[in-house]
Amino acid sequence: MQIKEFMSHPVTVVQENTTLEEIARTLLERNIGCVPVVDAQGKVSGIITESDFAAREKGIPFSTFRAPQLFGQWMNKGTVERMYETARKMTAKEIMRHPVVTLTENQGAEEAIELLLKHDINRVPVVRDGVPVGIVSRHDLLRLMAPKPA
Repeated sequence: MQIKEFMSHPVTVVQENTTLEEIARTLLERNIGCVPVVDAQGKVSGIITESDFAAREKGIPFSTFRAPQLFGQWMNKGTVERMYETARKMTAKEIMRHPVVTLTENQGAEEAIELLLKHDINRVPVVRDGVPVGIVSRHDLLRLMAPKPA
């Protein structure tokens, strides 16, 4: 089965200069888990997922210890609300992940599954000439099990 047969589309995208506050609002209003970030030509330049709004453990330089980071800054006790307040004005370009792993519409389900596993990700943008036309998520794989009736 080709990706175009089970991907989610149309895809919601954001521009590189979109603020994180606007992105959070978009994710909540559309009940989606990610947005591809596009450049001025409409081509994928990055991706932001809901996990980018949560803390991640990072290794402390020159140490064996790990500590939480949020929006690229080390978290301290009592600073979380202030960090979110400051981050509202940050842009997609500042926190997006890039380069982005992508698929094309004519690739197969097996290739999608391999990419999700290899990169330990939950979603992959589907592009046509670099422009996003859909998203394949782990949730979309359910369509392989329960296809639409003919």
